[in-house]
Amino acid sequence: MAKKISLTINAKRYDIDIDDAFAPYLERIMREDFNVHSNNDLKLLLQAYVRQNYKLFELEQRVAALIAKIDTVSND
Repeated sequence: MAKKISLTINAKRYDIDIDDAFAPYLERIMREDFNVHSNNDLKLLLQAYVRQNYKLFELEQRVAALIAKIDTVSND
């Protein structure tokens, strides 16, 4: 099933169809990053994009460190 989430950016409303399982997570993140009940400007969108990509970068760094640690333990 798909759920529709809406966001208004620069006075234009965007409807996004997403998977039901992903919807609660995305709704929570969007409430943190945007005003989900009114207009958002492009600067806010860019800030949210950078913020979410930084979180992804941090997670990738942690995964790489864990893989290196597992490799070290496996080779001992």
